[in-house]
Amino acid sequence: SRFLDQFKEGKIVEFSEFSKYPMCYKDISFWEPEGFHENDFCASVRDIAGDLVEKVTLIDRFTHPKKQKTSSCFRIDYRSMERSLTNSEVDEIQGRLRTHLETEGFELR
Repeated sequence: SRFLDQFKEGKIVEFSEFSKYPMCYKDISFWEPEGFHENDFCASVRDIAGDLVEKVTLIDRFTHPKKQKTSSCFRIDYRSMERSLTNSEVDEIQGRLRTHLETEGFELR
């Protein structure tokens, strides 16, 4: 769980507050561009959405047998520490992310 993940055995750590507001998640799928690195994708997500991104998780990946292209699907969990996010707010952030990825050469699905 997210709460237990902040503790390491044998190490005292400072408590990190977590949000009491609900999470909203969105999925995004794309054909991976040449030289794709998952860390670069996650950095782009955080550049666009900032602290509203709680987690980015790869949920599916496959390689098309004929095209020899790889498709990935990531789930992005959004959550605010101050308030509940509306679906339209998250849709707007997701739209900015999609636009950014297209300018970076991603072929969105």
